Amino acid sequence: MAMAAEELEALLRQAFSDADIRIEDLAGDGDHYRAVIRSAAFAGKSRVAQHQMVYAALKGRMGGELHALALDTGPK
Repeated sequence: MAMAAEELEALLRQAFSDADIRIEDLAGDGDHYRAVIRSAAFAGKSRVAQHQMVYAALKGRMGGELHALALDTGPK
């Protein structure tokens, strides 16, 4: 079962309410996305820590409903 881009963005907005978020469907299948996220929550955090924060926001959906997610994160 695929995840709609709108659902992905909604989950990210819950966790990063101040964020500038852009979602791209890379394959047109609802399974492979690229997310560009700029949030003050990422300030001072390593890229690995930023990505861990995003995965936590997705509440276990990576690998299930969401097969692949390319992340481009950074402070706002």
